Amino acid sequence: MTVAAGRWRAAALALLLAMGLAACAIRPDRAPAPVEPAGGATRPPTGASPPGTVVPPARPPAATPARPPEQAAIPRRGRPTPIPDRRIDLDGRCAQVEEDGYREDASLRVRDNEVQALSWQLWVGRKGGCRFEQGEFRQTRSRPHIEMTARDGSGCRLMVWQDPRRVTLAHADCQKRCTAGIYDQAWPVMFDPASGACARTDR
Repeated sequence: MTVAAGRWRAAALALLLAMGLAACAIRPDRAPAPVEPAGGATRPPTGASPPGTVVPPARPPAATPARPPEQAAIPRRGRPTPIPDRRIDLDGRCAQVEEDGYREDASLRVRDNEVQALSWQLWVGRKGGCRFEQGEFRQTRSRPHIEMTARDGSGCRLMVWQDPRRVTLAHADCQKRCTAGIYDQAWPVMFDPASGACARTDR
């Protein structure tokens, strides 16, 4: 599997989970609808949400239903498996540039699921980009995933969660913080939980 394919696959899975996180926060009594991928984007994502957030590129894997944050992969038979409530401690810094000009520069410091510092910028080639700073958000949830809500009442949210190989920072309903026309290409960013560097997505 190539690095690009690995990135795309990891981001697609993270997108579905992020969609479940945001949907659960809005309508906890109702399961979200299946994800309908949007065409148009051709690049594989660099990093991995809910209505109004990033959508996988063209020709994605078969869409699967988004899941609430308390559930992990749902087997075809049997009951849903709860996501472990992992303690997140991270000194993360991921800065990288893709061949097509996509760039991301993210710093994230977390202690016991409390965000102490966050600064995240990304650029979609020369089309524009998005920017998120900790001072513009307040943390509204710590477990089983972290959630931060914009102070301006726009509904923009940032979410952080951890699986065994990655810590993912994703956004939802944050179009106003991005250049017009690029939001569906504004991919989440992933950190290696051990080193804090950009996570490998080819495995």
